[in-house]
Amino acid sequence: QGAKPGEGGQLPGGKVSEYIGALRYSVPGVGLISPPPHHDIYSIEDLAQLIHDLKNVNPRASISVKLVSEVGVGTIAAGVAKAKSDHVVIAGHDGGTGASPWSSIKHAGSPWEIGLAETQQTLVLNRLRGRIRVQADGQMKTGRDVVIGALLGADEFGFATAPLVVEGCIMMRKCHLNTCPVGVATQDPVLRQKFSGKPEHVVNYFFFVAEEARQLMAQLGIRKFDELIGRVDLLDTHKGIEHWKAGGLDFSRLFYQPNVPADVPRMHVTAQDHALEKALDVRLIEKSRAALEKGEKVQFIEVVRNVNRTVGAMLSGELTRRHPEGLPDDTLRIQLEGTGGQSFGAFLAKGITMYLIGDANDYTGKGLSGGRIVVRPSIDFRGEAVKNTIVGNTVLYGATTGEAFFSGVAGERFAVRLSGATAVVEGTGDHGCEYMTGGTVAVLGKTGRNFAAGMSGGVAYVYDEDGQFAKRCNTAMVSLEKVQPAAQQEAGADHALWHGGTTDEVQLRKLLEDHNRWTGSKRARELLDNWAEARGKFIKVFPLEYKRALGEMAAKKAAAGAHAPNLAKSATAKAVA
Repeated sequence: QGAKPGEGGQLPGGKVSEYIGALRYSVPGVGLISPPPHHDIYSIEDLAQLIHDLKNVNPRASISVKLVSEVGVGTIAAGVAKAKSDHVVIAGHDGGTGASPWSSIKHAGSPWEIGLAETQQTLVLNRLRGRIRVQADGQMKTGRDVVIGALLGADEFGFATAPLVVEGCIMMRKCHLNTCPVGVATQDPVLRQKFSGKPEHVVNYFFFVAEEARQLMAQLGIRKFDELIGRVDLLDTHKGIEHWKAGGLDFSRLFYQPNVPADVPRMHVTAQDHALEKALDVRLIEKSRAALEKGEKVQFIEVVRNVNRTVGAMLSGELTRRHPEGLPDDTLRIQLEGTGGQSFGAFLAKGITMYLIGDANDYTGKGLSGGRIVVRPSIDFRGEAVKNTIVGNTVLYGATTGEAFFSGVAGERFAVRLSGATAVVEGTGDHGCEYMTGGTVAVLGKTGRNFAAGMSGGVAYVYDEDGQFAKRCNTAMVSLEKVQPAAQQEAGADHALWHGGTTDEVQLRKLLEDHNRWTGSKRARELLDNWAEARGKFIKVFPLEYKRALGEMAAKKAAAGAHAPNLAKSATAKAVA
């Protein structure tokens, strides 16, 4: 956010209604944390990988990267263009993000004009400007703002606060309290009734903006908007610069024009080349035609190498376009042999099973969307799965639905922001299940440090063989409990607190049985063969917020159930009367 760069944010639990909870794959009433860093982006190469992933799953999408206006933003924008983003946004410090702290709104970030000028100059200088669209935003209000933005190098402009005011916002600064009196920024159904905005109001406002921009263009002698872009020579300084307070300020660098040949583009003229035709998925889609077009069962074997990135994403996108709800489980089973490249099985759709004999790189199962991923070692493998890494870092990042079984150890940041998928792994690196909001994870071996940091939903079962797991777990937001025998848990009174509506023992045992069936895992087989002893060593990681929300939802249901008979009695009494 331009208004609060690098700070992250938090959606308070009170604003997470049933509707918002469903959209965010979380539990109503549980706060949602947006951490300052993106845990799948630690370098410009990681960003390039994410752009590649998104473009694979939807080749028609325009991939946009938002950058905060600050010193050096031009260099970052050049990296974004080289990473093949279709679009970049330069966000100014004046943005009116409702939940930003006052200190950030007033004192953080810098004007979009400075960041935009630097971005335009750097992109033109490096011959990159022609292949990316540049957008500026941050309290744009008038046609004059649009024209100045175009002269500094923007192709597009983002309006947010002004259209919000046109729709009825009265700037009460209550967005974060859920008490907006005009129903713009609230989940309260009573207050939402007060919303009076209409699309026609916004359309009318933009007609005025466009008319002012047209008048200014006429004064400058410019016929087409494209001719405005990058023409900083048409800008002049304001006489306010003579004010004594502005004496030490020098903005002459904003008006610099790079000395490049006339044929070097100063605006967006051509699309990025994402080289999607070279993807392995092109072959997978051809082999899967019967499943995609007729819903028939299809199975085949393919070889995969670590240069084959984002395997399965383009196939999933194609399937989803034809069958938005996905296909029946295991309709399409693809057995792959070798090493899966980055983002293996990313966004895998329902009905697809990716069965990999070998290993896979970082981001395996990113955004898993109903499919099944199985990674197991080769039959010739002679080592112990619990001591060998089989998938890389940031596995199952943001996975919403589906299953994943890994017969081996995963790297760091396993199941970060998992929000509904089911996963079994035989060990993890540091920061496992960070910011998890839903789903179920079973770890059949050692974890790294800082497990469950920021975890607010879902449940993890960890096999604590050495009794040291409590030292490696971040218990700020979770409780650690023993996995009770099913009979003992059923005898308890708190059925409302059961994760997934069944006992922990039943869920955990099924996970191990499925893991053994799909991967032939020796560790899963050993634990099942000695179940009574093994169950006693499993620790249930139960988020406190999730536990509270389950209790509150059960209490609401009980209250609604008790209220319904009273209403029926009242209606009967009136009918008799």
